[in-house]
Amino acid sequence: MLHEYRDEIHDLKQDNAHFARIFEKHNDLDKQIEHAEMGDTPMGDVELENLKKEKLLLKDEAYKMIMDYRKTKA
Repeated sequence: MLHEYRDEIHDLKQDNAHFARIFEKHNDLDKQIEHAEMGDTPMGDVELENLKKEKLLLKDEAYKMIMDYRKTKA
């Protein structure tokens, strides 16, 4: 997720527990979605869509936190 901000992500994960939880939850959802799409984990379309929406919301929140962090470092 957001690989182009690797340094910022590293710093935020160390300094911000909320960001670290968001990042971990996003990665967990990514794995769940991948398993569902591969057929390893049975899941209905609505449930899969809800996981994707939650993952996107977490990514948006993480992105905003990264942008705010970059402003403080500029």
